[in-house]
Amino acid sequence: MLESTPLVQSTPLVQPAKLGRVAAYEWSHRSAQVFIAAALVFTGVAVFVGDTFFLRLATEALIYAGLAMSVDLLLGVTGMLSLGQALFFGLGSYASTLVLKHVTPSFWVAMAVALAVGTVAGAIGAVLSIRARGVYFALITFGMAQVVSKVVYNTRSIGGSDGIIGIPVIKVNLLLFEVDTASPAGFFLLVLALVMLLYFGLAYLLRTPAGRVLVAVRTNEARVPFLGYQIRNARFLAFVVAADLAAFAGALYPMLRGFVSPELMYFNVSGDAVVTVVIGGLGTLIGPIYGSVVITALKSIIGTYTDHYPIVIGALFMLAVIAFPNGLMGAVDTLRARRKGGSP
Repeated sequence: MLESTPLVQSTPLVQPAKLGRVAAYEWSHRSAQVFIAAALVFTGVAVFVGDTFFLRLATEALIYAGLAMSVDLLLGVTGMLSLGQALFFGLGSYASTLVLKHVTPSFWVAMAVALAVGTVAGAIGAVLSIRARGVYFALITFGMAQVVSKVVYNTRSIGGSDGIIGIPVIKVNLLLFEVDTASPAGFFLLVLALVMLLYFGLAYLLRTPAGRVLVAVRTNEARVPFLGYQIRNARFLAFVVAADLAAFAGALYPMLRGFVSPELMYFNVSGDAVVTVVIGGLGTLIGPIYGSVVITALKSIIGTYTDHYPIVIGALFMLAVIAFPNGLMGAVDTLRARRKGGSP
């Protein structure tokens, strides 16, 4: 059982990989508040002009932000590079789809089943992978995603390579009112609220004794056992929580797009999530949300001009890493510190 110690409690909320002295907790929350305010303004403008496309695109960005946060928990906080996080995203999507189409058109039941599937799959995946380190851990997670995606691809009872279509449009009961998933603005605001709840929940977790241990594992793994903690338990917790985050985000995808396919479990989805985290800022939690918006917008804009947009985005990614090695949040924090006359 994880217990607190003064040394571990002195660790900052988030210790990013390369961000130096980032203004951690309060500044991260202010960035989240700015994001929420900007999202609300965007919604108002979109509703005023009668937009649908950009609201749907922004909703997709938020969904993938949930996946990116799960990667950030593993990579940026605990120091575990997963190349197969799309596995849990896809499992959450399929679980949600099967519930909505064949069991009951209930949002809450679909989300609960997706979380249960994510927890079980995360526990199994953790048992298989957390003993490995570095590139071996990354390859094991990659291999698990490849195996499961091929199984899904060849299983005709769940659509096989064609996936599943015809997912019903549902209404989300929020006691005082209902949100129709067919409403671009309504569903966007619902997803915004859920993703920000994930962010604040994850930020709270990292302030608990268990969360401090996760940070300590990345900061100095060799020292953690001398403090009385089991590294394997901490890594197991991080892996399962990350799987739940990815499955939760994945469960929202079929409600937006009306279909699922095995491609949601492919490596390019996991790779995009890693790129999103690096661009947003490793270990910042809020960085992946901003990064997801940037990546989704770039894909949409560049994709209108060329089918080879991955090449352009790849080149931009390399330039971004060279120019802003600490990610978007790191660059903003550096600018903020300079304006205050301090050092980042």
